[in-house]
Amino acid sequence: MPLFGKKKRPDTEYNVSTENAQEPPEDKSEMKNGSSEHTNKLPVQKPKLVFHCQQAQGSPTGIISGFTNIRELYQKIAECYDFPVSEILFCTLNTHKVNMDNLLGGQIGLEDFIFVHRKGQPKEIEVKKTEDALGLTITDNGAGYAFIKRVKEGSVMDQLKFACVGDHIEKINGNSMVGCRHFEVAKALKEVEKGSTFILRLVEPLKAGFSHIGPRTGSGFGKRDGYFSGRETLRLRSTGPATVESAPDDIATTAVEKINGLLESFMGINDNELAMQIWELGHDKENPSQFVTAVDNSDLEAFGFTDNFIFDLWGAINDAKSGRLTKEKADSPF
Repeated sequence: MPLFGKKKRPDTEYNVSTENAQEPPEDKSEMKNGSSEHTNKLPVQKPKLVFHCQQAQGSPTGIISGFTNIRELYQKIAECYDFPVSEILFCTLNTHKVNMDNLLGGQIGLEDFIFVHRKGQPKEIEVKKTEDALGLTITDNGAGYAFIKRVKEGSVMDQLKFACVGDHIEKINGNSMVGCRHFEVAKALKEVEKGSTFILRLVEPLKAGFSHIGPRTGSGFGKRDGYFSGRETLRLRSTGPATVESAPDDIATTAVEKINGLLESFMGINDNELAMQIWELGHDKENPSQFVTAVDNSDLEAFGFTDNFIFDLWGAINDAKSGRLTKEKADSPF
């Protein structure tokens, strides 16, 4: 999920709107052969981006357009299906399954098919924190709901068998987590004292039959290769307009995967957009000193990254730039 707005790169992206928009016609007067001749400028039409959507538990196909960020996208989906926007937990791309590899973040392929996952059954779990780490990786939907992206095998939470991938973390010991970012929820769980027992209130995604739904066919509906699909994407930001960009190359993709692994190890969160922001902040820096300065002068300072962690991030960035970081190494567990 994108955490902060990002400056536009003039040579690699351009502003778009998902609504039709055109510049007003402009009259120009030119003198030809001593007479006045008016030449009208033709209207310039921006592309209208349209996305297809279904509810993950089954629904007719909806047509979604006119959004520039995640919150607006969720609002458009809620209006399309006439339910409160607060019911949306998250969206996946090209699959109705709760598949975190296909989680909608800050980028949507221009041919991607959106599946919306709504709130289902709430449940409360009593958890005894027998280890420092619970074994959860937390992410969020960019609109106020944090949820479980991964459960580490053999961990405290894995042994309980009640916390599942996709479950929204609604409350911790009665304290609402609605409106909190993933790192805030991860911090709240980390601050629970070892040996103590606490109550975790979760909301699982709505489950229902899907056999009667026939998704549309075409090249835009199919298996995605990880986070990036190798084609043009719509980049959504928390501030500013959406932009159409080329999908990142292999170097950027590998770097983002490695950075995400470091974020998971350090903070217990997984966020492709945060990882991409870190990569874009450091890929053009020549040394770690410049990278540290860039982090200190950015919104990333709010995360309180330690010096050692920032140098680990720089190591991943530098290894990716130099070709020393392969995809296999980036995928290795921490």
